[in-house]
Amino acid sequence: MVKAIWNGQVIAESDQTEVVEGNHYFPPEHVRREFLASSDRRSTCPWKGTAQYYDVVVDGQSNPGAAWYYADPKPAARSIAGRIAFWKGVQVR
Repeated sequence: MVKAIWNGQVIAESDQTEVVEGNHYFPPEHVRREFLASSDRRSTCPWKGTAQYYDVVVDGQSNPGAAWYYADPKPAARSIAGRIAFWKGVQVR
């Protein structure tokens, strides 16, 4: 079971992650949405497409842009469509 943990709280937990470029992408239904806040941040990957971000918020502390997903990835990355990955201090183990 893979877990994403930040500020002592389990944000996501799944045995069905998809690993791309060393990042675990969690199925959205395995992510605790109460710890995610919408963000206007976007970035572009040449082969995956446009990433959209969430801030991770636990106990009033925010980790801006610490989660991302590809709502409509390019064909080569279809396997991660809508899945959520983490970085910026979020421990994935």
